[in-house]
Amino acid sequence: MRKPADGFTLIEVLTAMMILAISLVTILQLFSGGLRSAAISGEYTRAVFYAREKMEEMLLYDEMRDTALEGDFEDGYGWRAETRYLNPEPDEEAARAGRPESPPETPWPLDLFEITVEVRWREADRERSVTLQTVHAAKRIETEDGA
Repeated sequence: MRKPADGFTLIEVLTAMMILAISLVTILQLFSGGLRSAAISGEYTRAVFYAREKMEEMLLYDEMRDTALEGDFEDGYGWRAETRYLNPEPDEEAARAGRPESPPETPWPLDLFEITVEVRWREADRERSVTLQTVHAAKRIETEDGA
């Protein structure tokens, strides 16, 4: 009597190779997706760092006026900072409240400014951006036109 040979048949080997190939492709796709997510996360982290840097720079000023500034960092990131006076003028406030004329009010004790900093960059064919916003108390600089 002859003993059956030990080993794998061709069908078993092909099935194992097919399972291995499908698993390997799936694992590589997950790995490349993770790398892509890490790269995008790094870009956003850098943009937030730049935006915070510009915001801190804007918060150092004790005197402000309505302005819009912009510039570029050397590594492909650009920024735009905007300050906007928030305190309403007394007659504007009265008009919004529906009162035709109101007695003169005392000036606001603080001048409030809204500061918006946007950092933008291009990633492949898409433009991405990060925006930070805050309110800052500072002395208002009067311009030539009285604003």
